[in-house]
Amino acid sequence: MLSRAKCLAKLPHHVLTRSFTIKTKPEIKPINKVLIANRGEIAVRVIKTCKKLGIRTVAVFSDADAKSLHVSMADEAYHIGPSLSAKSYLRGDKIIDVAMMTGSQAIHPGYGFLSESVEFSELCDKSNIIFIGPPASAIRDMGIKSTSKYIMTDAGVPCIGGYHGENQSDEFLVKEAENIGYPLMIKAVRGGGGKGMRIAMTPEEFLPQLHSARTESEKAFGDSTMLLEKYVRSPRHVEVQVFADRYGDAVYLWERDCSVQRRHQKIIEEAPAPGISEELRRQLGEAAVRAAKAVNYLGAGTVEFILDKEDLSFHFMEMNTRLQVEHPITEMITGIDLVDWQIRVASGEPLPLTQDEITRKGHAFEARIYAEDPASGFLPGAGPLKHLSTPNPSELVRVETGVREGDDVTVHYDPMIAKLVVWGQDRSQALNNLISRLSEYHITGLETNVNFLIDLAKHEYFQKGDVHTGFITQHYDTLFPTKVVRNEVLAQAALGLIINENNAALINSLRAGTPNDPFVLNGDFRVNSSNIRTVNFVVDGKDQQVSLMQNQEGYKVKVNDGEWKNVQVTTVKEPGRFSLKVNMEGVVYNYSIVITPESVTLFNEEGKTELSIKQPKFLASTSEGDGNKASLHAPMPGIIDKIFVNVGDEVQPGQSVAVIIAMKMEYVLKAAVPGKVKSIAGKVGDNIKKGVTIVEIEATEE
Repeated sequence: MLSRAKCLAKLPHHVLTRSFTIKTKPEIKPINKVLIANRGEIAVRVIKTCKKLGIRTVAVFSDADAKSLHVSMADEAYHIGPSLSAKSYLRGDKIIDVAMMTGSQAIHPGYGFLSESVEFSELCDKSNIIFIGPPASAIRDMGIKSTSKYIMTDAGVPCIGGYHGENQSDEFLVKEAENIGYPLMIKAVRGGGGKGMRIAMTPEEFLPQLHSARTESEKAFGDSTMLLEKYVRSPRHVEVQVFADRYGDAVYLWERDCSVQRRHQKIIEEAPAPGISEELRRQLGEAAVRAAKAVNYLGAGTVEFILDKEDLSFHFMEMNTRLQVEHPITEMITGIDLVDWQIRVASGEPLPLTQDEITRKGHAFEARIYAEDPASGFLPGAGPLKHLSTPNPSELVRVETGVREGDDVTVHYDPMIAKLVVWGQDRSQALNNLISRLSEYHITGLETNVNFLIDLAKHEYFQKGDVHTGFITQHYDTLFPTKVVRNEVLAQAALGLIINENNAALINSLRAGTPNDPFVLNGDFRVNSSNIRTVNFVVDGKDQQVSLMQNQEGYKVKVNDGEWKNVQVTTVKEPGRFSLKVNMEGVVYNYSIVITPESVTLFNEEGKTELSIKQPKFLASTSEGDGNKASLHAPMPGIIDKIFVNVGDEVQPGQSVAVIIAMKMEYVLKAAVPGKVKSIAGKVGDNIKKGVTIVEIEATEE
């Protein structure tokens, strides 16, 4: 392992001679048109602030985003390429061409894509276009984790021990891993967002995890260089928002706790961090400012720390040289528009406030709403947003999104649908607000994590603020309990279905000029010979029958062979929703439903319950896949990235057979049993749907 002195000697000259060039007079460059080199909710977010400031906006879009929300909101929009990000949003040359053509003085990169690209920042500078972000030198210094560790140590920022050197051979890294000790973290030197990151708990796990991290890092960042660090078993992820101007001033805007994660990616964040003393809060903030000043930082940045859950010691992890996904919670507790500050600082203005003038109030949470299946390892999904109804925005609630009802979540980009941001006077109030608003987030057409977020927010240890990065693993059994659809829910769904049919029948009869049709008495009742209707659902493969009988007081309802219960129903008027209030023998239930020919989806305070309507035999569809348990099926929609076998090959249990990629995630399909490859569906580069058979394997006896 290289000594610190030798490593410092290898650093670029600008790193070793860090100092601010203090300007006595502000050089203000007015910005009246901004190109947003991004998509989705962050593009929408930037456009909103630009409109507030009277700045015109230019959007860019790929084939997949031609009808996206950010395209319709911008003053101008230009096509830059195919859906594949490498041919569109990562094409800095095309984006610069659009900026030059439209007369945009500045480019806002958002986050992801080109936001932390040294080359793109330099290209903007060469083109005399303001890059709304830090200088290329700061991106370079902080983008390479091994370099940043030495700079931070030199600046007096605590760092965790590990190997950050140039020798990347397997044999050498195995020896370094032994020196550091297990468990340890394997991390890509570039990038972030959990990509190229793995944990090796034992020596046997090291090489497989190393190779997997390298592959993912190469795909995401074009660099497979890894660093090794001692893994803190119960760490908290606490980060500090910093801001710096070009006149030597830097401030911190308090911290955020982002500890609860899946696949090393954040899922829920809060500000300020729970259980942090004011003294520790100050120490974190001051360390973050030292980190920013050490690289001559400019604009918005986030310094991430590992905080030991037990002794609350903290160590530098990395600096994200851009605006963070979770920046809205900082805005909620400070009242500061961070995008506004970004634009002002980029134009040459000094920071609007000093450190002493920055205050915080209350508590805020952000929940990331994803198209994914938490029960299946949080595998990402894709598909249409057939129904989308969100909480009403207010001073206490923000919905940050880039999609509308009818839009598609595609396999080409991150599967995040929205960010739900809430505020309260204290943590308890903010958390109650979060739970209530999550129950108002209604989505059909694809699987989401909303139910999981509700369960997480209600969890007793999360309520206590007892959080760490292993929270989901530690509390897996209580976060993923076996849920049974109660008879009351079946009855509520059947009532909604029947009332919806009756309302539709009444409307049709009025349109047909037959308002006195004896088969349509009013919006809640339909007469037939037996005065009983039945609705058949399928729940976990079992038939469930709900019988409904009408009377002058309302309905009588029973589930399967249960007892009849008296029910009164009131339709609740809510814009964009079909909502009901049901009194079932003194117990009141409030809920909304969405109905399709195949299902009834019910939304209540516990989240979403989707019930399949039993179909006639001639309409029943066959199950996905070929039914052969030995064959390998796509666990998520995506793109075939690699196929390691050919027809006729023998495979053994655990053998890697194919790789699927979707939403920046790599998933390796492995043989479960010994067998022979009978057929291969598709080829590398093909788009596939969830559940289709990729490789058909004919099992053989062991």
